[in-house]
Amino acid sequence: MSNQANIGADILDALHRTLTRYVVLPSAEAVDAVALWIAATHAQAAWAHAPRLVIRAPEKRCGKSRLLDIVEGTSCNPLITVNASPAAVYRAIGTDEPPTLLVDEADTIFGGKNADANEDLRGLLNAGHQRNRPAIRWDNNTHRLEKIPTFAMAALAGIGAMPDTIEDRAVVVRMRRRMAGETVAPYRHRRDGPALRQLAADLFQWLRGHLDTLERAEPAMPLEDRAADTWEPLIAVADLADGSWPTRGRTAAATLVAEADETGPVSNRIQLLADIRAAFTTLGEPGAATSAELLEVLNGDAEGPWQGFGPAGLTGKRLGDLLREFDISSATIRFPVGQAKGYRRNAFEDAWERYCPALTVPSVPTVSSQVTRGTDARRGTDRSVPPTRSVPALSCQDTLGTDGTGNRGKRGAAGTR
Repeated sequence: MSNQANIGADILDALHRTLTRYVVLPSAEAVDAVALWIAATHAQAAWAHAPRLVIRAPEKRCGKSRLLDIVEGTSCNPLITVNASPAAVYRAIGTDEPPTLLVDEADTIFGGKNADANEDLRGLLNAGHQRNRPAIRWDNNTHRLEKIPTFAMAALAGIGAMPDTIEDRAVVVRMRRRMAGETVAPYRHRRDGPALRQLAADLFQWLRGHLDTLERAEPAMPLEDRAADTWEPLIAVADLADGSWPTRGRTAAATLVAEADETGPVSNRIQLLADIRAAFTTLGEPGAATSAELLEVLNGDAEGPWQGFGPAGLTGKRLGDLLREFDISSATIRFPVGQAKGYRRNAFEDAWERYCPALTVPSVPTVSSQVTRGTDARRGTDRSVPPTRSVPALSCQDTLGTDGTGNRGKRGAAGTR
C-alpha cells in the first residue's frame, strides 16, 4: 500500500480487483457498489441504517451464488444460509456483534406458495434496515415483553425480484449470464479463501479505527429519502477512503437507484396513473376525457395489465376505486357531443408529479472534503466535539474466527452466544 493517507483507497481497490477476478458484474458502478457495501459491513456499529444487498438474476448460471461467495469471504462476521426460521435469525442478530446475514436462493423463501409462510422473515428484514426497531415478543416463562434486536446488514441472492419492500431498502445488482469472451478465474474455497479473509481483516482494521468519524459522517448525497438512508453508509466509506472513491460511490448510487426505479415493480395504482397520462396523449391532450374513452385506451393495450381485470377488462367502477386513493374522482362533464361521466386532465397533475414524475438520473454532488461531520447518525445528538475512544489494534479474525466461517475468535469468547 502506497502510504497511510491512501490506505482506504488501496484496500477498496484490492477488493475491486478481487470482485472482477471472480465475477462479471453488470457494470462498473455495480462493482463499486458491491465493494462499498462489503466494506460497510465492517463498520456496522456506526450506521443508523443497515442497507440490504439484493443480488438478482433472470435465470440460473448468472454468477449470483459466486458473487455471494466473495461477499461471504470478505464481509464482517458472515452468517450464510439457504433457509432459516425467523426465530433463528432473531437469535443470531440479537448479539453484541450482529452478523452480516447472507441468504442464498432467497427466491425459494419469498416466492410462490412460500411467500405467506415467510412473512415474519420479510418483516424482520424490513425492520432491521433501521436501528432501534426491535421485534417485540411475549415471554410466557418470565411473563414479560421481550425486545429482540433486528438491526443487521443483509444480502439476498435469488432468481427474479425480491419483495418490493426489501428492494426498496437495498442496493440492487441485476446479474447477467456471461457472454462468450467474458472470462473469470475459477474460485476454490480452500485455495482462494485465505486471500479473501485477509482482505476482510484489512477492511476491519481500517474501518474499526474510524468508527467515530463514520458515526458523525453526513456525506453530500445524490439521493433523497429512503434511498439516501440506504446508500449513506456506502458513501461515508467512499469519502473516508478518498481518492477516486467519493465520486465513484456517488455515481454508483445515482446510477443503480435510477435503474431500480426504471425496472422495479410498480403498484397497480401508480401504473394506472402513468397509463392514464399516456391515454390523454393518445387522445390528443384534451382538457377532459370520458370514462369510456379512457377505458377504451387502457383496455386496448395488449401489453398492459388492464385486460386481465375481468371478462371486460378494467371497468368504470374499478377505475374509480383505484383513483379514489389519490383524491381523483369522476364528474359529469359537458362535452361537445353532450354530457357524460369523465375525468378532467388537471385533476391528475398533482398525482402525476408526486407518484410518476419523469425519470432522471440525479446529479452527483461535488465533494469538497473526505467526511462531513455533524449529527451522530445513531443517536441524533450533536457530536461536533469528538469523544475520546480507545480503539485497540484489532483484526477481522477477532470477529470472523480463524477459519472465516463466522465462529467468533478471542474477543467473542467472553460473549459466547
